[in-house]
Amino acid sequence: MENGFTKSFNLKSKYYNSVNLELPLNEYPRPQLQREHWINLNGYYDYSIYKKEQDIPDQYNGKIVVPFCVESLISQVNKPLLPDEILRYHRSFELPEVDKNQVVLLHFEAVDYLSEVLINNQFVGKNRGGYLPFSFDITKFIKKGINELVVSVEDPTDTFYQERGKQVLKPNGIWYTATSGIWQTVWIEIVPSLHFDAVKIISNIDNSSIRIHPIVITDEPKEAKITLYDKSKKVLSTVIPINKFSEITIKNPKLWSPESPNIYDVTLELIEKDIVIDTVKTYFGYRKIHIAKDVQGLPRIYLNNQLYFQVGVLDQGYFPESLLTPPTDQAMIDDIETMKSLGFNMLRKHIKIEPRRWYYHCDRIGMLVWQDMPSGGVGYIGNLLAVGLPNIGIHILDNHYKRFHRNEFKGRQEFETHLKGMIDHLFNHPSICTWVPFNEGWGQFDAKRIGEEIKKYDPSRLVDHASGWHDQKGPDFVSIHKYIFEIKLPKKDFNRPFVLSEFGGYSQVLTNHVWDETHSFGYKMFDTKTSLSDAYEQLLHEQIIPLVDKGLCAIVYTQLSDVELEVNGLLTYDREIVKLEKFMVLAINNQLRNIT
Repeated sequence: MENGFTKSFNLKSKYYNSVNLELPLNEYPRPQLQREHWINLNGYYDYSIYKKEQDIPDQYNGKIVVPFCVESLISQVNKPLLPDEILRYHRSFELPEVDKNQVVLLHFEAVDYLSEVLINNQFVGKNRGGYLPFSFDITKFIKKGINELVVSVEDPTDTFYQERGKQVLKPNGIWYTATSGIWQTVWIEIVPSLHFDAVKIISNIDNSSIRIHPIVITDEPKEAKITLYDKSKKVLSTVIPINKFSEITIKNPKLWSPESPNIYDVTLELIEKDIVIDTVKTYFGYRKIHIAKDVQGLPRIYLNNQLYFQVGVLDQGYFPESLLTPPTDQAMIDDIETMKSLGFNMLRKHIKIEPRRWYYHCDRIGMLVWQDMPSGGVGYIGNLLAVGLPNIGIHILDNHYKRFHRNEFKGRQEFETHLKGMIDHLFNHPSICTWVPFNEGWGQFDAKRIGEEIKKYDPSRLVDHASGWHDQKGPDFVSIHKYIFEIKLPKKDFNRPFVLSEFGGYSQVLTNHVWDETHSFGYKMFDTKTSLSDAYEQLLHEQIIPLVDKGLCAIVYTQLSDVELEVNGLLTYDREIVKLEKFMVLAINNQLRNIT
């Protein structure tokens, strides 16, 4: 330990050597609102870390590679940011000439947690939060030639109430190294003064329509030309008003599913006096997810009006050298495609919001997503009341905020604000089928109310309102987590399907492929690939498959890869090895998917 910081033991993923440190993650960061031109500000920055009570240092400590967090090995810093410290970034950039009818937007895809931005030594703005993108109009701050960008960041990590998931200052067991500062792409785009700010698309497979809402920051009535494509084939083109929903019907639409991830591409053109002033590209998928009763009267999950069993994996999205930041775009693709090749059709993105491109890849590859909200609250780690009671079958009401370490009104308020922000941010992705606001009582509060509000705000998706432990009888599932102990059918609920939203966690230490060979964590350890595979097969055949006919609708195996001290992944942390017999996993998953 060093200042409460666990060193990474220099484990690297198989992608480490393919990272371009001069310009990492150089793929377009916003696939659902694409413009032709953009400027990537990733790469080397100057950095300094200093105490809050100190003056700003005259000199920087060295160089950091953005967008990798300061704690990560690949950032070339590999140091913690403590709660009483400030992390300061600096770089210069040059812009092409900006027309008087254009504005310059500076985008941050994610910075954890409190950030302040300066351009040319002028204050631009602040942001609070660690997982959502934010932008500033910097037009009035820029000048011809070289411009200077400074970003200052504070991150209290687990000493404060902000959303942080499993980030801690003293990693151990299932709690991981913190991610502080810039951890997703920084970029600039030069756009017309009047431009598309967002677009919302809602599909309806029952009447073959979409409702589309182009959003432009203006009170003036304008129109947008929308053109839809099925691959390269034009499907239709029409003109619609901006800043309101318009309904468009598509004849015999192709539906989206993991088996057939059909995507419609969309071009939107903003029109003023018959002139196109802004053009963006987006896409959507026709997909419906809902709950209905089967022929036995049991509540089940249906995809596109067909009974559909979800075979999922818990995916925490960590990499040894880069922590929460995927080292490359290919690393994200490979995780999704590897799980799909093993027969899984769903990933539960666990208490993390990924870069937008991860969801884009799920959309185009065909992978359902249960999206967790990152957990928040002060001191929920080791809360024996909230953690221990479910293991003996006792579930407590979550409106007693102190029990769940949720006393701070501002913390609860911030959580709900960011939860809505996450839903808005990811709304158009057809792969996302379920929102998960709370996991295992960690900072849980008012889960029934919040689950119901999510359903009202986004009726196109399902909600796992209290995943795993403290069920509040809210939407949409009876959601169970079960490790070590025998998996049994819970008390029947004739309106809510039964989902096993975490189970398994079978573990194996593979020398030279783990974070720390002397300190590893797992629920049940195995010495060989054969014994691990046999145990997995036995668990699925004896405890999972028999429950499907009795009402089990979805499973989530823990987990996609090892993470730091946890060694219960299907893959090693470095993504070099699949630990289980591939054909066995695929055969069982195919059997599960075909039962219904």
